[in-house]
Amino acid sequence: MISLFDLLLLSVALAMDCFTVSIMSGVILRRRLCAAILRMALLFGIFQALMPLLGWAGTAHFSQYLEAVDHWIAFGMLAFIGGKMIWESFGDDDHQTFNPLSLHTQLLLAVATSIDALAVGISMACLGYERLSQLTLPLVMIGAVSVLFSVIGYLLGIRFGQVITRRLKPELAGGLVLLFIGIKVLLSHLFG
Repeated sequence: MISLFDLLLLSVALAMDCFTVSIMSGVILRRRLCAAILRMALLFGIFQALMPLLGWAGTAHFSQYLEAVDHWIAFGMLAFIGGKMIWESFGDDDHQTFNPLSLHTQLLLAVATSIDALAVGISMACLGYERLSQLTLPLVMIGAVSVLFSVIGYLLGIRFGQVITRRLKPELAGGLVLLFIGIKVLLSHLFG
């Protein structure tokens, strides 16, 4: 079983991708839209809590398959979204299609940033979490920290977005960030 302090550190580590993507979304939108902020934060929190549950539940049957490809799936999704944003940043500003307000985009980002949490669920099964009731606190904490970090990241992106976009197109910056996160996930699984 994981101590409360270690659980908090784990929750913060899992929330960092959500935080970064939320900053990027705030930079692109440059305005405070409470419904969009809340929806994105809740989706990130739900998926960050759901993925360890799925990893834990699938440990007996699917862990060797999930563990072998989860990093490739996360890398592929983030590289695709990031690459699309980078490509669009060189086009006409009126024809850019990346929209952080879109439910489809938010769902893709929530899934892509939470896939590495599957491994956390597998680890929890190996650390002695045998019953679903034992997972309640860890999953709630992981989800809550992800929601909090997502809201803070979004607001920071809005606040400091103008400084960033003076030198760099927001879509280019966001695409590079997503690509970097994907590469980080891939390398940490391949060499970590």
